[in-house]
Amino acid sequence: MSDQNDNRWGWMWAIFTVRWVLGFIFLMAGWWKCFTMGPRAHAERFFLSETFRGSWIPEWLLWATGTATPVVELVAGAMVCLGLGKRYAYIALGAILVMVTYGHLLENALYDITSHIFPRLVLLTFLFIAPPRHDVLSADNMIGKLWRK
Repeated sequence: MSDQNDNRWGWMWAIFTVRWVLGFIFLMAGWWKCFTMGPRAHAERFFLSETFRGSWIPEWLLWATGTATPVVELVAGAMVCLGLGKRYAYIALGAILVMVTYGHLLENALYDITSHIFPRLVLLTFLFIAPPRHDVLSADNMIGKLWRK
């Protein structure tokens, strides 16, 4: 086996593993927020606190983002696991990370992102920059092969 094939094999499994790890992180967070906590309770608990109600953000936007976030995490997390609509799922999760980062920093300007946000950001960044041609174990790749036939 040549070095080039070894590299392709490594990329293939690295991308697959990172997709499933990141996908599960968001999928399970979304599952819990949707089916255990509920999107309304999520919005009330995390988005409608005194910190955010006293900020520049209108209450309707807090409600909208607070109830939509669990659903986006659930759906995009599943899409990342399966490798289906990856580009859109990555963008959606990136937007969630930006929003969550801003929210935490609005609440506490010295918030430590290293335990919650940073690991997800690293995994997502890897997926954004990984060569798509090496993500062969994805639904997008398999659907693409069917269309090319």
